[in-house]
Amino acid sequence: MDRRSFLKNTAIGGSAAAATALAAPAYAQGNRTLTLVTTWGRGLAGVHDSAQRSADMITAMTDGQLTVDLKAAGELVGAFEVFDAVTSGQADMYHGADYYFVGQHPGYAFFTAVPFGMTAQELVNWYYHDGGHELHDELGQIFGLKSFLGGNTGAQAGGWFSKEINSPEDFQGLKFRMPGLGGQALGKLGASVQNLPGAEVYQALASGAIDGTEWIGPWADEKAGFQEITKIYYTAGFHEPGAGLSLAFNREVFESLTPSQQKICEIAAGEGHQWNLAQFLSENAAALQRLQSGGVTIREFPDAVWDAFGRASEEVHAENMGDELYKKIYDSAMASMKSSSAWIQTSTGAYVAQRDRVLG
Repeated sequence: MDRRSFLKNTAIGGSAAAATALAAPAYAQGNRTLTLVTTWGRGLAGVHDSAQRSADMITAMTDGQLTVDLKAAGELVGAFEVFDAVTSGQADMYHGADYYFVGQHPGYAFFTAVPFGMTAQELVNWYYHDGGHELHDELGQIFGLKSFLGGNTGAQAGGWFSKEINSPEDFQGLKFRMPGLGGQALGKLGASVQNLPGAEVYQALASGAIDGTEWIGPWADEKAGFQEITKIYYTAGFHEPGAGLSLAFNREVFESLTPSQQKICEIAAGEGHQWNLAQFLSENAAALQRLQSGGVTIREFPDAVWDAFGRASEEVHAENMGDELYKKIYDSAMASMKSSSAWIQTSTGAYVAQRDRVLG
């Protein structure tokens, strides 16, 4: 018996099937409630907003034929349990960062971020025009999911530390929170890497359970309160240069929707992505100024540390190349990134440098 068949015959799967049967008359009348579970604590700046945005858009654009009931992390299932909840049928859809699920398949990292990977603009170039969405769908078919990009944090900060990082050796024994392949790369530098849900990070840092953490960027980090614990902040990181978030549906649920409802869900995810990216980018500069005014010291990693990040990241990718689908996703993403970067650097990059020089 395969995994999905087993889950459907457990108490969870049975209750989900019973619920579906009970809901059938309501669906026949054109009204249906979809349960959305998220990897975010309720109210977490930006990321919860993104999930709520997509939920509200679907409800509004279907005139209530689909009502999305959002359950934040811990309200129905835990933050890292949303993937299994949706594949099993306990919930209809999730909103989260797909790199939390690299244990299911390492290829999921590319739909959030990989070390030395794509900026937010490069990510959408790949996703919408160079085959990224099709690969996301190919991956989702393995697990019974239909997935879309549904948010983006923009470039994420290097993180908060209890001490300055002056060399790669400073990561030896450092207890640091970082998910995904970036966390695996830090592990190769000797760090003790933790993967904690966002709602648990502040307490872990405050208690000394971890020595440092990355979260998102100035605005979300300020809202989380990390500046109350340490004043050492690295604003550029190697691990998430443009972190995408995903809105993923149980595939059977998605296919049971009408074609117009399916298209609305897709559009709501895409609008949520762009709205969320703009939200983060519009808030970060002012938040960084407030952090600095409050005594936070901005740091940049030395070149030797960046070089060590690069070597460790290459090792992580190499270890996954034996998986055919991972290699297929990697090759596609890197080819698209190389092409996009070549034009961005000679156009936008050159313009911004000259603009800032001329305008001071």
